[in-house]
Amino acid sequence: MGGSTRRGRPAQKVSRVLILVCVLLTVPGATAHAQSISDALSFLLTNRSIATGDFAGDEQAANVTRDTISSFLLAELGSLPISSSASGFSYEMDPGLGGVPTRATASFGPFFTERALTSGAGHFSLASTFQYARFDRIDGRQLASGTLVATASRLTSDVQPFDVETLTLRLSTATTTFSATAGVTDRLDVSLAVPVTVLNMEGQRIDTLRGVSVQQAAASASTSGLGDMAWRAKFNLWHESNTAFAVIAEGRLPTGRTEDLLGSGRYTFRPRLVVSYDGDRVTMNGDAGYVIGSFSDEFDYGMGMTALPHPRVTIVGEVVGRRLSDAARLTEVAAPHPRLAGVETIRLTASPQATNRVVAVAGVKYNLAAAWLLSANVSHFLSDAGLTASWIPAVSLEYSFGG
Repeated sequence: MGGSTRRGRPAQKVSRVLILVCVLLTVPGATAHAQSISDALSFLLTNRSIATGDFAGDEQAANVTRDTISSFLLAELGSLPISSSASGFSYEMDPGLGGVPTRATASFGPFFTERALTSGAGHFSLASTFQYARFDRIDGRQLASGTLVATASRLTSDVQPFDVETLTLRLSTATTTFSATAGVTDRLDVSLAVPVTVLNMEGQRIDTLRGVSVQQAAASASTSGLGDMAWRAKFNLWHESNTAFAVIAEGRLPTGRTEDLLGSGRYTFRPRLVVSYDGDRVTMNGDAGYVIGSFSDEFDYGMGMTALPHPRVTIVGEVVGRRLSDAARLTEVAAPHPRLAGVETIRLTASPQATNRVVAVAGVKYNLAAAWLLSANVSHFLSDAGLTASWIPAVSLEYSFGG
């Protein structure tokens, strides 16, 4: 009887181990809620199950990837949500009418590209713009399809990994921007833009081992608040017949919370040069500027054309570009496993690289009444660098008064 008991103990231990394994396999992956966007990204990128044998390398790759994705978000929040702060209405004094202010151009101007004409002395405008973006790609890789590889292990003799962890991310922003423009003189106007942003993120990390998939981690975060406010001063250098030149000084104030990626935490300054040509039915505008004080040196430009099918309607087409010289691109890096011969680890990380981001914009502006202007446009990325969305719609309403 005693011998039977001794023989039963190993069987009991095996049973306990099997039960423990089954319990562990049925426990859902880690889940994180109610945290900052940056913390949620860190959680998803660091909560891995693949034994790489190199914790320091894992942590470094995760931090670099998190910082790169965060910089992508800041780069988009720092540009697209705020359109041109120039008023759609521009006035000038007409000596032939005894100095009465008249419309300087029939066009209501472009969306993102600045124009050289100013609002006019004593003229004011208030505007509200709403823009929504659901980002579906990052550096050309799909975000929601579950194909973004975070970590993987493979035999050096094989091309395909036997154990792979992928990320699924859903990122969206909804930004309402309130702006005001005041004509100080006939040649000078000043503007202020205040963005309020709602940022949502959901993500999962899935581990697929030999064809069997298990959720490793899940995280979600949502935040809203004031973004980085923008100020601008435009001075018309020269205006003769249909051609005008202007210089613009503008910048950003670090009013948005950095931990929630609503603000960069930096004071930035951007001088710009603007040229405009106004024809009877077609107008052309172009500007170029350089950003100082951002996380990357940046040269940007815009080219816009407007057509006037009706005195109350302006059709707009634009191309807006940015070159960031100190940005980064996501990349996968393979390294030998420190303890397992014939096995290597693939990690998602980032490498410094200059990037070009180009966006096409199309829309229409409609003069609802004497001083009311309704605008709608849609933006489409022509490049795959950074975070991109298939379509970004926006609508705005502007009211002008004074003079």
